[in-house]
Amino acid sequence: MILADKIIRLRKKNGWSQEELAEKVNVSRQAVSKWEGSQTVPDLEKILQLSALFGVTTDYLLKDEIEGEKTTTDTSSDTTIKRISIEEANTYIEQRKKISWHLALATFLCILSPITIMILSILAELPNPIVTETTAGAVGLTVLFGFLICAVPIYIYSGFKNQPYAFLDKNIPFELEYGVKGFVTEKKNAFRPTYIAYNIIATCVCIFSVVPLVLLSFTENEILVAVALGLLMVIVGIGAGTFIVAGTQNASMQKLLKEGEFTEKEKKRTGIKEVVGGCYWGVLTAIYLAWSFLANQWQISWLVFAIGGVLFPIVMCICNLISDKQKKD
Repeated sequence: MILADKIIRLRKKNGWSQEELAEKVNVSRQAVSKWEGSQTVPDLEKILQLSALFGVTTDYLLKDEIEGEKTTTDTSSDTTIKRISIEEANTYIEQRKKISWHLALATFLCILSPITIMILSILAELPNPIVTETTAGAVGLTVLFGFLICAVPIYIYSGFKNQPYAFLDKNIPFELEYGVKGFVTEKKNAFRPTYIAYNIIATCVCIFSVVPLVLLSFTENEILVAVALGLLMVIVGIGAGTFIVAGTQNASMQKLLKEGEFTEKEKKRTGIKEVVGGCYWGVLTAIYLAWSFLANQWQISWLVFAIGGVLFPIVMCICNLISDKQKKD
């Protein structure tokens, strides 16, 4: 018996249609039809999912000479499919809703962290400086690390809270129990207007953030420029936090439904983008700190992040193009 016949037999044995099997392994009905018609063969990841789903060994699926079903007995195997109930799904969504505000606060603190050293550096360069450069550096760095010391534990706490649901971020098979998909879809549709509103507000806030600095850049009053720079960072922090609140809550429902960037195709893209994104912002931060400390130009070195933020979407588009090219090859 070949693989195609075994898939048909096991699917019918469980009383599933092609559409139902396709939904359980997160592929299209056409893909299942091609498997059963011997037109294509499932990749290794799907073989593992089918093995766990049907409760048979991979040897039984892959070896034509094996006719009798060999069921799996190791319930602790990594291929075991996690089933999510309505209660679990609701708990996860509500938890991510609370965590989204924690993440927004931590990000806000990180964005604000260099604000003191920037403002004090500007004030230290006045004809009649209010503070000395040494004092500006010492106080500024103390406040910077103080903000970071507050932000990092929040990130760590959020990570620990998400541990029971870490499998949603990995390639571990899971399926929703009966009625869960409809429940999550209903919550996502209800949240959709809020998600759109938050994104519009955040975008407008980020655009508006440069207005005070632009208006006051024509004045020769360095104190007003310093205030405008501080105001810019506060407004940007609010905008970034709003994006995070909306995005985190929406992502929690997309993960459960395997939609958007959490489909199998987009997960592979996301893996590449996470690596590139981490390196990108790490290099950007290193450039910012090197410029700031070595040249002592804290008042303008923040432009590194402004330019980096504009270029980041372009870098992500390049990642998508490379990912698509690799799949075609």
